[in-house]
Amino acid sequence: MKESRIAQIGPFKVNVEAGKTYAWCRCGLSKNQPFCSGAHEGTGFKPVVFKAEATETLYLCGCKRSGNKPHCDGTHNTLKKG
Repeated sequence: MKESRIAQIGPFKVNVEAGKTYAWCRCGLSKNQPFCSGAHEGTGFKPVVFKAEATETLYLCGCKRSGNKPHCDGTHNTLKKG
């Protein structure tokens, strides 16, 4: 698998808790988007693991093309739809 699968065009709005560790799906195959379910096994991709600094709402990348992984940076707006 050379390029990750686009899980959705647009970000995932998620609530995170301060101090908790999360694993954002980088491959796009997880059934638990935007978080890793282990579906990347054998693809060469690994999740982006991060610790929430605050209890807040984040917008995590759904297209898997962000330059600021795991956060959405608007890259999905440059992708062809359909």
